[in-house]
Amino acid sequence: MTGAIEAAVADLTAWLTGAAGESVPVGPPRDDPDGGLTVWPLELRPARQTAGSGAAREPYRFVVRLLLAGTRPDALPTLDRVLAAAATAGEPEVVLAAGDPELWRAFGVAPRPALLLDVPAQIARPLPAAPPVRQPLRLRQLAMRALDGQVVGPERQPLAAMRVEVVGTPYATETDHAGRFRLVGLPHDPEDPDRPVRVRLVGRGRTLTADLDPADPDLVIVCAPD
Repeated sequence: MTGAIEAAVADLTAWLTGAAGESVPVGPPRDDPDGGLTVWPLELRPARQTAGSGAAREPYRFVVRLLLAGTRPDALPTLDRVLAAAATAGEPEVVLAAGDPELWRAFGVAPRPALLLDVPAQIARPLPAAPPVRQPLRLRQLAMRALDGQVVGPERQPLAAMRVEVVGTPYATETDHAGRFRLVGLPHDPEDPDRPVRVRLVGRGRTLTADLDPADPDLVIVCAPD
């Protein structure tokens, strides 16, 4: 399987062969009186990513930067043909910034005219396959219910302005001056009528949780510890 970087380099070498009129092998810059041009991948550079709006994820985009250099003194006309072809076609993008002495020292050759070519590449990022549905869809209608309660302190004094939240749901309210609260529209599963309702109490600098019995017909008393 050919990767994105390998494919980008292969496409560029094929284009270079046509533009230069001779084969351009992949290899680092070298001195070869019988050679011509060589192209060598230098680095990977980030490219601007686009946000997907459909079901598929956008591919990851990047740029492969390659160094195109001559291996003999008279390779300049060939390099010139490549530059003219890139300017005419508008691609690949040519960067005239290959004169860094450190670069040539790293390759162990004398500085020479060269081009940097930026080739776009991308990696597809498909969405993971959804698991097959092996059972028929079952719809179950849940009844709605209300829950009445009161929040009191250690000596049964009503606690007003306490926020009462049903954990894991958007349902919430506050206690009144008598510490009472009423939560309306809570889902009720008839197949599990005794499942407790977990509430979170927030107020007076504290956060508490309590499990309430939804089947209790009387007012549910929640005692907040001191």
